[in-house]
Amino acid sequence: MRIRATVVAVTGAVALSAFVVPAAQAAGSGAHHPLDTLKALRAAASGKSTFTGATADSGTPYALDAKFTGVSVNNGKPIVAGTSARVSVPVTFKVTHGAGVDVTAGDTELDVFIYRGSFDEPANFLGGDDYPACSNTSATVATCRGTIDILPGEELENADATGWKAAGYIIDVNDVDLSADDIDYSKVGFTESASLTTAKLQRLSKLTVNAAPEPVKKGKTLTVTGKLSRANWDNGAYAGYSTQPVKLQFRKKNSSTYTTVKTVKTSSTGSLKTTVKASVDGYYRYVFAGTSTTPAATAAGDFVDVK
Repeated sequence: MRIRATVVAVTGAVALSAFVVPAAQAAGSGAHHPLDTLKALRAAASGKSTFTGATADSGTPYALDAKFTGVSVNNGKPIVAGTSARVSVPVTFKVTHGAGVDVTAGDTELDVFIYRGSFDEPANFLGGDDYPACSNTSATVATCRGTIDILPGEELENADATGWKAAGYIIDVNDVDLSADDIDYSKVGFTESASLTTAKLQRLSKLTVNAAPEPVKKGKTLTVTGKLSRANWDNGAYAGYSTQPVKLQFRKKNSSTYTTVKTVKTSSTGSLKTTVKASVDGYYRYVFAGTSTTPAATAAGDFVDVK
């Protein structure tokens, strides 16, 4: 995550900093993610905040009268990422709140992000480069739009190709100086919610096909080769997807419909190879149905001229 609030140490105190960290700085600054912010507020709310300086934090944050509804990540579709290209998908939601809460105010911070594993100690989390944009549709409802922005080469590993959950938080800073040596947390309101909806991340797949020889005599044997590969987030390359069932399909030259000829399994390196008898001019292609971790893929048809 490139732009987010951070938690900083101020003369021994764990305090919330509401400053936004620019993308170029955040990547190498050791900046903390939003869960650190929430942990600091939880600690203050539970009375477990520690301070060793001359003054002490006081009060506990109050429960903000607001809740998330209708959260959607990528319109409910899986998020598919390759090895390097930035992926950005939409996030939409509503916030229902009390009449005294304004989520569009400049001193109010809110966001929805996705996480894998435990909400308190996630194995990974992903959010947007910018905070969501919200507009008040009534005195007690705001509609918000944001993004989940992913840099696969920096933020993903193969274990991330699984199910994720969405969480959200809202912090009403109320113009409190949260970088001060002593903080009156009783003036700060916050709420958080986990498991708002689910999301799935998948490793981008690629599929090729080649039918040879071309042209070929009618009745002779055609060898149809190809390869199924998918993004490897651990090393930033594409690797063959082994032992996967792939359909070989054919359509006649003047037809728009493909029919399945046979099903072939990929080798240990993701390669495909099978033979068919040439009969008429047409196109051959391989089709992969996909798995829970990898999306479906279809190779472009390879035309064979039958003499």
